[in-house]
Amino acid sequence: MIENKSQKIAVIGFVITITLGIHYGWLIEPFFGHVHLLHVLHGRFCYIPIVISASWFGLRGGILSAGLISLLVLPYIFGQDLETADIVREIVELVFYFAIGILTGALFDRELFARKKHQEAQLQLERSQKLSLVGKIAAGVAHEIKNPLASIKGAFEIIFDKKTSDKDKDEFQGIIVGEIKRIDNTIKDFLNFARPKEATLEKLDLSQTLNDSLKQIEIQAANSNIKISKDIEKDVLILGDKEKIHQVILNLLLNALDVSAPESKIDIELKNRNNGRIVLIIRDFGEGIEQDVLDHVFDPFFTTKASGTGLGLPIVKSIIENHNGTINIESRKDEGTSVHIEIPLFKE
Repeated sequence: MIENKSQKIAVIGFVITITLGIHYGWLIEPFFGHVHLLHVLHGRFCYIPIVISASWFGLRGGILSAGLISLLVLPYIFGQDLETADIVREIVELVFYFAIGILTGALFDRELFARKKHQEAQLQLERSQKLSLVGKIAAGVAHEIKNPLASIKGAFEIIFDKKTSDKDKDEFQGIIVGEIKRIDNTIKDFLNFARPKEATLEKLDLSQTLNDSLKQIEIQAANSNIKISKDIEKDVLILGDKEKIHQVILNLLLNALDVSAPESKIDIELKNRNNGRIVLIIRDFGEGIEQDVLDHVFDPFFTTKASGTGLGLPIVKSIIENHNGTINIESRKDEGTSVHIEIPLFKE
C-alpha cells in the first residue's frame, strides 16, 4: 500500500503515460502496426488512472485526472483526419472520463467522510470511557481512604479524652496503626495498578515459582484444614518477571483460601499445551460467584470483601496481559470458582 503522496502522483503519471502511449500508437504500432481493436479499448484503459486518482485523492483527484487525460487526448482528436462520427465518439468518451472521475471521487469522498465520522465517534467513546474510569478510580481511592481516616479521627478523639483509661488508649493506638497500614496498602495497590513497575522478563521456571508460592500458604491452609491438591508438571518454562508472577499466584491462592470452607480443598494444575502455551488452573470449591458479580471482577475498586481494595484482580489481569497471556474466571454459585491462565512457553 502506497502512503507517500509523491509516490502516488508518480504512479498515476506512469499509468497515464502508458495509456496515452497506446492511444497515440507509440507502444504497440511500431511492433504490430495499427490495431483498431486496441485503439477502441484504449478509451476504457484510461478509466484506470482516473479511478486510481479518485480512490487516493477523492473527487478532486478524479476530476483532475480526467481533465489531464482529456487535454492530452485533444491533439489526437483534432490533429487527425477523423470522420465527424469518430470525433463525436471521442468527445463522448471524454465526457465519460469526467463522469467516471466525478462519480468515483464522490463515492470515495463519501466513504472517507463516513470513516472519519466513525473514527471521531470511536475516539469520543474511548475518551468517555477513560473519563468514566478516572471517576471510578478517584471515587474508589476516596472511599478506601475516607473510612480509615474516620477511624483514625475517632481513635484520636478517644485517646485524648481524659476519661479514657491507659488500657483503652493502647487499644486505640493499635487501631490507628492498623488503619494507617490500611491506607498505605490502598495507595500501594493503586500505584501498582495505575503506574506498574516495568516487568523484567527472563527465563523463568514457573513450576518452581508455583511450588515456592504454595509453601507460603501451607500453614494457613493447614490451620483451616484445607487440602491442596497439586498436579504440577516439572520444568515449565516461560519468559516472565519472577516477582510479578509470584504476586499473581499468591494473590489467586489467597483468594481461593479466603472463600474455601474448612475441610474443603483447592486444586492446582500446571501443564504444557501442544499449542506452545502453558495453562495454570487454580480451582476452589467455595460458594462461587454470581454472574452479575463475575462480569465485574476485573473492574478497578470492585470488591465484595469488607476490607478489600478491589485492585487485586485488575493488577493480576494487567500482569498476565503484559506477559502476552490471558486470564479467565469461571464460577457457579455453590460449586466453586476456577481461574484459568495461559502464557506462552519460553522459546530460545
